[in-house]
Amino acid sequence: MQLPSQPLQALTIDIEDYFQVAAFENKIQPSDWGKYPIRVDRNTYRILDIFEQNQAKATFFILGWVAEKFPELIREIHQRGHEVASHGFSHIKATAQTPEDFLQDVRSTKALLEDIIGAEVTGYRAPSFSICAENEWAFACLQEAGYVYSSSTYPIKHDHYGTPYWPAEPYLRKEGLWEFPMPILTIKGRQIPIAGGGYFRLLPYWLSKALIQRYLQNNTSPYMFYFHPWEIDHEQPRIEGASFKSRFRHYVNLKRMEHKVARLLQDFEWSTVQQVFEQYQSSHKA
Repeated sequence: MQLPSQPLQALTIDIEDYFQVAAFENKIQPSDWGKYPIRVDRNTYRILDIFEQNQAKATFFILGWVAEKFPELIREIHQRGHEVASHGFSHIKATAQTPEDFLQDVRSTKALLEDIIGAEVTGYRAPSFSICAENEWAFACLQEAGYVYSSSTYPIKHDHYGTPYWPAEPYLRKEGLWEFPMPILTIKGRQIPIAGGGYFRLLPYWLSKALIQRYLQNNTSPYMFYFHPWEIDHEQPRIEGASFKSRFRHYVNLKRMEHKVARLLQDFEWSTVQQVFEQYQSSHKA
């Protein structure tokens, strides 16, 4: 089996607003979302412009809630050559849904996105990487709903998510779809998250870059990075009453994020999950 000599990089964005995140789910219910100023549209347009300036393509995992409110934004993402994928409808963790509710959620969101862009949607990412051993049935639901791949697991230990004993490389599930876990480094027996998000905001850029380069030098599977539109928006409204841990995770280094993302786009070549993993899958069929 011939593997690619140099792993490719997949760039992903989870399209949700600052008041929809898991860090504040104990303070803000979906029924309250209408009370908050919406900023996801302007932030996503800004990201599209940054990507265009740096000739980067990406996969946008989009909440159905956002797509319903801003269908023109979803069409713009598609028309600029990026991949439109599903993030479920209301950012409800897969672990908090029944199989019936989950199937309806992923099926309806897929149909909504496809109606907007007029093209097939093949990818899905669970909110907060919330597919794990207790709801492994979710993969069968995704296959039934017509998805080709999922990127819904993170093989680390974390208080909100994590599948530390599951594969850390892309693999074909028994249900018939591919799972593409978030990338990690194992250093002295410890699994280190290196895929972006809050860790990328917290660490100095030189260290994040060094960790990505180490991954690329020691792995044949692709690297994948993710972030959110609210992470480039340091002027977003502050959520009152949240715990110190939640506030720290959400607000740390927001002012620096846009510059760091721009540097990342300049230092590595980026494409969509679909394009990157089509090549990866082809290499595994050789």
